[in-house]
Amino acid sequence: MSFVLYLLSQAVTLYTYALIVYILMSWVPNIQQSTFGQFLGRICEPYLEPFRKIIPPLGMIDISPIVAIFVLQLAMKGIWSLASFI
Repeated sequence: MSFVLYLLSQAVTLYTYALIVYILMSWVPNIQQSTFGQFLGRICEPYLEPFRKIIPPLGMIDISPIVAIFVLQLAMKGIWSLASFI
């Protein structure tokens, strides 16, 4: 059980890094159209889309990715706390 949680934790960490890279890529023109940018878009956009529907941008600043990363980390902490009871 501990090994499965460790793998899940590592996957969430890797996905969080992918989200951060994808967010930073939006600052550089034309990098999201590259092969790597399209790959990250296919991975990250399905998770970010519901947050973007709920949280409108504040001017030109989109804070929905910050909330998405916070929710992802909160879910991971919840899984770890549930696993501590088992």
